[in-house]
Amino acid sequence: MRTSLALAPARAGSGTSRTKLALLIVAVTVLWGANWPAMKLAVSEFEPWTFRLVSVVGAGLTLLVLARLAGEPIMLERRLVLPHLGISFFGVTLWHMLTAYGLLWVGGGRAAIVAFTMPIWATLLSIVFLRERPTALLGLALVLGTIGLLVLIGPDLARLGQEPLGALLILGAAFVWAVQTVATKAFDWRIGTMALSGWQLLAGGVPIFVVWLWLGDWPDPERVTVQGVLALLYVVFVALVFCFTTFLRIVRLLPAIAASLSTLAIPVVGVASSAWLLGEPVGLRELVALFLVLAAVGSIVLPGALASRRG
Repeated sequence: MRTSLALAPARAGSGTSRTKLALLIVAVTVLWGANWPAMKLAVSEFEPWTFRLVSVVGAGLTLLVLARLAGEPIMLERRLVLPHLGISFFGVTLWHMLTAYGLLWVGGGRAAIVAFTMPIWATLLSIVFLRERPTALLGLALVLGTIGLLVLIGPDLARLGQEPLGALLILGAAFVWAVQTVATKAFDWRIGTMALSGWQLLAGGVPIFVVWLWLGDWPDPERVTVQGVLALLYVVFVALVFCFTTFLRIVRLLPAIAASLSTLAIPVVGVASSAWLLGEPVGLRELVALFLVLAAVGSIVLPGALASRRG
């Protein structure tokens, strides 16, 4: 059943709606971009399965409590349980574990670049499965964003080739995130976005918990620092409770192609914040890429860009 929550052309054309949408995109861009160095710090102190278990369960429970306090409907209809479990496995279980292990081999900035090839995969999946057809402005956004990412990642391709496992894990994460984005758009969930986010995180956390019982380990108190704990808290409450939920809100408001393209500027913030916090290099090509991806994101909120055509 196709979602009934796609943004209608009349609302898309509203200046107020575009302003609110732009503010949501900016907030997710900055805060999710800064999440990459935070994750890099966290996985250096917490074993990956433990790190992700605490992240998804803590955020999932928090969101369900907030949804209840806000009076949101939180119970899924029975017919939606199986689709929800499948989407949660792709978008939570696979995404979180692929990125956690990929960050063991790849720096936070370069990982963010590879992960945010997601809009390319989401565009292809949306065209095939949702029969969406990008408008000219969305097509322009995809071209500008892709060029920007190529400018950013080009000189690093050789280095990524020397770290093939980490790069492949992050690339796999980009694809499963695209699957989650498109699949979430395909259903009318009939519950609030906080509740939907919370259930996705908890359902996706079940396989992580099962594997944690086998492979996971309690954190070593001698390795854990205040910096590592703060990084973990940032992942839970900023990256997941706020950003994950806000992104699902954007997905429910926009065509899947436009929603995926709204993430294009996040890797630039990831590179910049990794340079600042982790000492990873940044230079002219990062500035050029920033200009291109911001132009791409700006194209999304222009009048006429948000009504992606159905084929």
